[in-house]
Amino acid sequence: MISIVASDKLERIPVRGADDSSVRWNGAFVVYGGHGTTQSSTIVYEIEPGGRLGWHTDATEETQYIIAGTAELQLEDGSVHQVGPGSVFVLPTPMRHDLVNVGHETLRAVAFFAAAMFTQTFDNVMLPPKTHILGTPNREG
Repeated sequence: MISIVASDKLERIPVRGADDSSVRWNGAFVVYGGHGTTQSSTIVYEIEPGGRLGWHTDATEETQYIIAGTAELQLEDGSVHQVGPGSVFVLPTPMRHDLVNVGHETLRAVAFFAAAMFTQTFDNVMLPPKTHILGTPNREG
């Protein structure tokens, strides 16, 4: 069965760092295992100017596509990469990374994960749900 989702109509959930006000973004699950896919997961997210995702490691390979805005992709090896509209990058597991909106407009992106369920382990405690671990709603199996 094919799932077609109007991702611009999905309600975004605000995610914040409990101890770092720069960690602030809004995201929504488009599809994930049992809800439109069997082998992958996709989220859409936005970061306002000056905000960032927060340092984290994904439990599965991630591919991102930047729709709008400009950002710095910061990697655990200390390298920094400029990304903007049309940029595509792959983050292998378990590469620790962060994405910081360095522009003047909202960063809009799509992240594709190579698993029907996944987790992300953040350095910061994330709100909601007041944990270091985020991921697909089905991540408990």
